[in-house]
Amino acid sequence: MTTNATQPAVNVLRGGAIETTHAAHIAVVDAQGRLLYALGNPQRMTLVRSAAKPAQALAVVETGALERFGFDEADLALMCASHSSEDRHIERTRAMLAKVSATEADLRCGGHAPLSDAVYKAWIKRDFTPGAVCSNCSGKHAGMLAGARSIGAALADYHLPSHPLQQHVKRIVAQACDLAETDVEWAIDGCNLPTPAFALERLARLFVKLAAAQDHAGTSADARTQALARIYRAMTSYPELVAGEGRFCTMLMRAFEGALVGKVGAAGSYAIGVRASSATAAHTGGPALGIAVKVEDGDQTVLYAIVVEVLRQLGIGTAQQLAQLSKFDAPRIVNTMGVETGFVSPQFALKRVDHPTHQ
Repeated sequence: MTTNATQPAVNVLRGGAIETTHAAHIAVVDAQGRLLYALGNPQRMTLVRSAAKPAQALAVVETGALERFGFDEADLALMCASHSSEDRHIERTRAMLAKVSATEADLRCGGHAPLSDAVYKAWIKRDFTPGAVCSNCSGKHAGMLAGARSIGAALADYHLPSHPLQQHVKRIVAQACDLAETDVEWAIDGCNLPTPAFALERLARLFVKLAAAQDHAGTSADARTQALARIYRAMTSYPELVAGEGRFCTMLMRAFEGALVGKVGAAGSYAIGVRASSATAAHTGGPALGIAVKVEDGDQTVLYAIVVEVLRQLGIGTAQQLAQLSKFDAPRIVNTMGVETGFVSPQFALKRVDHPTHQ
């Protein structure tokens, strides 16, 4: 299904004039993977970047690495993170490496400026040069090293597409999105690991599986369901490790207190899994919901405003919960003197898909 992809999803206004417009694609699916609502092209082939981290973490979980090396739920949360390089993130990465008998030199990600302005200012004052453990993806890389050891593969070149661990990751990511391996395209992410591309609605499927798994964790004996539920619990129990103070993912999961899981991907991707509730029942008859968003030009400010608006249109969350996200919800724009000069204005309405089909 494709709706009008040319109509702006968001306008950014300065004064009374439209300064920029932003197109977006949205897919909302039920627990069976059926498309319920859409905007733009829900089949858009999308490099989901870090929004795929829960699926990559699933591949590591299924190697048995967490049990073998004594990783706890907080470690698993960091494996799914695009963290802010706060001290707690760096310290936990170092501890994970020690559990695997690896070192920072084994990591194949690089240091970079942190995603947190507060951390960046602190680094400047200290004249600090970040290393690989400071990468926002360092938890994922530490998990990959553990996965490589767990399957008896070499640590060297663990990041290469040809490495046995990455071949395993490719299989699990495809399965988690209900795709054949040949239906998933791969590129190299900013952190130097392979990153998948697939239809946007498949990202929504991945996240509805996370939420549905947690809904059924107490009654299902299925190992995959238990692994997905474990990832859901880790991310929602330790949202401060998934992103960081003041970051959207952390604030979203804190506000909803375990009712949903959310993860950003670079260049304008976001995904949410919402557990079954009276709010989801209005759309699904009861089961969980999966939501995926892609902003065409990759603008992250616009992305977060869209995500909050999608939740509002679907009736997900109380006024009090959404109020906790107010700085991301149609945010005001101020200049260097603190004068308000404009605002972000969502323009879209989700379109109900009349006859969803399971593919």
